[in-house]
Order: sequence, then structure tokens, then C-alpha cells
Amino acid sequence: MIHEEITDFATVLPPMRGLAGLDLGDRTIGVAVSDTVLSVATPLETIRRKKFGLDAARLLEICTARNIGGLVLGLPRNMDGSEGPRCQSTRAFARNLSRLTDLPIGFWDERLSTVAAERALLEADTTRKRRAEVIDHVAASYILQGTLDRLAHLRATQ
Repeated sequence: MIHEEITDFATVLPPMRGLAGLDLGDRTIGVAVSDTVLSVATPLETIRRKKFGLDAARLLEICTARNIGGLVLGLPRNMDGSEGPRCQSTRAFARNLSRLTDLPIGFWDERLSTVAAERALLEADTTRKRRAEVIDHVAASYILQGTLDRLAHLRATQ
């Protein structure tokens, strides 16, 4: 099921299962995963996109292997907060994926996540070639960590 609000998403998460964060691009999908107590996001891998069926199969394979309890997709809003074609394609991906799994799916505003990931990699003195290899799953970890921090805040205020 797809949840537009992170507060709704938080209410349906199963206990002691991690989350997966996704940074969807035209050619790749960056994947990050969390620990089971939902505190730390770790970059995992970048999937080279082929066809939806193959991409979804790989994602669901990861979810099964890592005991994932929910998916967070980065929603690439425009800087003014409006939604453009990339948001529409992300929402379509989420709808298609929700037909294949019962895992809850949520969205996280990903504005500037790739910029933040690029900065972090530059500060770590990563080579241009290596940055190109890892930027997508590092960006996914920024998306997922933002979600985890918000979930922690929600738990603390209950």
C-alpha cells in the first residue's frame, strides 16, 4: 500500500524490520537499507535499470534477503515544491511496485539529496570514476536517513 504522508507510513511499519530507500533515476536505482531498529541508513547498491519487471524482481530479492519491512522512494519535487514529470514517473513506479508486494511504500522529499551525496563524496576525496559508481546508492542513503530521522522524531513525540 502507498502512503503519501510519512506519519501514515510510520503507523503500518512492522517491528524489528529494516527499511529500504530508493533513489530512482532514468538509468539506475540507488538502494540503501537500514538496520532493524531504524536508526542508520547504509548505501547498498546501484541497480542498472532494464525493464520494470527485472528491476522490481531485483528490488524484491533485496527486500527478502534483508528482511525489509517497507520501502521509501525519493520524490524529486521541483525546488518550488511542485511536482513535475520525474515525480509522476516515481509515483507510477510506486503504483506498479505496490501491485507486486504487500510492503508499505512511502515517499520522502529528495530535493538536493544527490547534491548532498556528491558533496560528501568530494569531501571524502573520492575519484570521479568512483563517485559515478556510488552516487545513486549514496543519495538513496540520504533519502533513507532523512526518513529514519523523521520516524525517530515521531516516536519521541508520542
